[in-house]
Amino acid sequence: MRDFTEDLRSLRRRVDEAGTYLDIETSRKRLAELEPELARPDLWDDPQVAQRLTREYAALKDDVDLLGSIEARAAEAEELYQLAREEGDDSVAGELEAMVSALEEELRQLELRSLFTAEHDERDAVVEIHAKDGGTDAQDFAEMLLRMYQRWVERRGFQMELDDVSPGQEAGVLSATFIVKGRYANGLLASERGVHRLVRMSPFDAQHRRHTSFAAVTVVPFFEDLSDEVVIDEKDLRIDTYRSSSAGGQHVNVTDSAVRITHLPTGIVVSCQNERSQYQNKARAMQILAARLAERAREERAAELSAMAGPKAQVGWGSQIRSYVLAPFQLVKDLRTGYETGNVAAVLDGDLDPFMEAYLRWRRAGTAAER
Repeated sequence: MRDFTEDLRSLRRRVDEAGTYLDIETSRKRLAELEPELARPDLWDDPQVAQRLTREYAALKDDVDLLGSIEARAAEAEELYQLAREEGDDSVAGELEAMVSALEEELRQLELRSLFTAEHDERDAVVEIHAKDGGTDAQDFAEMLLRMYQRWVERRGFQMELDDVSPGQEAGVLSATFIVKGRYANGLLASERGVHRLVRMSPFDAQHRRHTSFAAVTVVPFFEDLSDEVVIDEKDLRIDTYRSSSAGGQHVNVTDSAVRITHLPTGIVVSCQNERSQYQNKARAMQILAARLAERAREERAAELSAMAGPKAQVGWGSQIRSYVLAPFQLVKDLRTGYETGNVAAVLDGDLDPFMEAYLRWRRAGTAAER
């Protein structure tokens, strides 16, 4: 049996480090404070407070329970190895190998949480996709991206609420808006913010020539309630209603229940058509508008601070962040991190986690360099 001493020592060190960067002791104290709050019989008299407290409790308990489980199984592996060495029993080598491998992977996933350093990384996300240059190819690409994110959401076990889809003129979609719900959804999807580029032999070109097309993705944190952060004056809004329809052109219903809201001072336009009534569509559209306005305010504050600090190169909105090349070769490459893969089909089928992890590490490195 090989020597597992160093493997187990490394696991113990990483477990201790996880307890530090997750601040587990503070989490345990906060859980103890939350438990009597959640047990109050009048808790749900204020649903917003109740939801906030239950979300906080679930997130903290997830960290504490997961680290506790890893710690217990690491201790079990140490005891098994020690016992095997004392008795000269080599039969447990395979079991120890599997235990160490599983624990290393779980710790790698746990360590990713230390990369979520932005203010709203832990929140849900509002995502918008817009077809840009490239005509029908760009609209088809926008729909490909929509499917890619749908499949990624399924892989992660998150939830996705599709709020608005504007069908393309010949194929694909002009735009789509959806909300992804899950812990760290906003932090993970921050990697997708920017312009995506597709190079392929166009199926819409009679001569089947190679075309380049573009789609833009925006991502902002989603809040159930932003009334304390964003004040929206109804006089600043133009609200239009229209008949709901799916991307395939089939009517969801025959009433003008879909809602489009234009915020006149900023020109921001949001739409929602997938709720059951005009009232519900308007309420959801207002939530998305508030999220967009809050993000705009945060970006303006960041720009002011950046201007005070002096000029520096940044990758921001309008910059090409990733290329998807289907011809003359197969490659997906992130232009910020340098991460790339030749398995384009897997990426378009939702295998985005390696790109997201590379982005989070790149972002943390950039933040550290600025300090």
